[in-house]
Amino acid sequence: MATASVRQQLTKSIALSAATLAATILLVLFHPPRSSSSTTPDPMAARSFILWLHGLGDSGPANEPIKNFFTSPEFKRTSWSFPSAPNNPVTCNYGAVMPSWFDIHEIPVTADTPKAESSVLEAVQSVHAKIDKAVDGGISPNNIFVCGFSQGGALTLASVLLYPKTLGGGAVFSGWVPFNSTIIDRIHPDAKRTPILWSHGIDDITVLFEAGQAGPPFLERAGLSCEFKAYPGLGHSISTEELKQLESWIKNRLQSSS
Repeated sequence: MATASVRQQLTKSIALSAATLAATILLVLFHPPRSSSSTTPDPMAARSFILWLHGLGDSGPANEPIKNFFTSPEFKRTSWSFPSAPNNPVTCNYGAVMPSWFDIHEIPVTADTPKAESSVLEAVQSVHAKIDKAVDGGISPNNIFVCGFSQGGALTLASVLLYPKTLGGGAVFSGWVPFNSTIIDRIHPDAKRTPILWSHGIDDITVLFEAGQAGPPFLERAGLSCEFKAYPGLGHSISTEELKQLESWIKNRLQSSS
């Protein structure tokens, strides 16, 4: 039988996926999906593409209500993608198999958490394939945006930095830098022109605020610009304020890149 200490560690280890699922459930409850006939653009007419990457233990379909926040006319011709991560063993959850883009060694995630670079780079290839498909379909890279929460935010950062073209932008929510500074040498000059929006709750105890704060200095060393926004009182979740800010941020870049 597990000791009280071990039970305490087990409870702590599933906090990352539980918090991610809770954030998604709240979004679904308070912002139910609209009729597909009014929100799904004709793929043949799409002029922009938004790829959303969920957090550990979550799924793509559970995050689809997020697009209901994007009500501006500029998004009527936006194609959305909410892929689901494959099932993988996760070290911080004692090897339990769950939807996970890459391995995570420990939680809470701190600025000094060990990096699982090999599995991150493998996940990046999958994201790049989705971006390439959108480009092949006629969408300009300048109108492609990659966004993600928690583990999906970390993967967003990695994918944007290692893509060999300038994208419309990358938006990181409650994420972290998932690799070491040696990766900077692999960043393509065109990728350094991709703008980054980074949002993080100050009260996050799953991916600590310090992990988020480490992002802008890393990006500055890599030669990228980053708009960092701190949200007092916000834990490991996505707020309505963050999503409305994201809508405005992307809309401004769609206008400039059209």
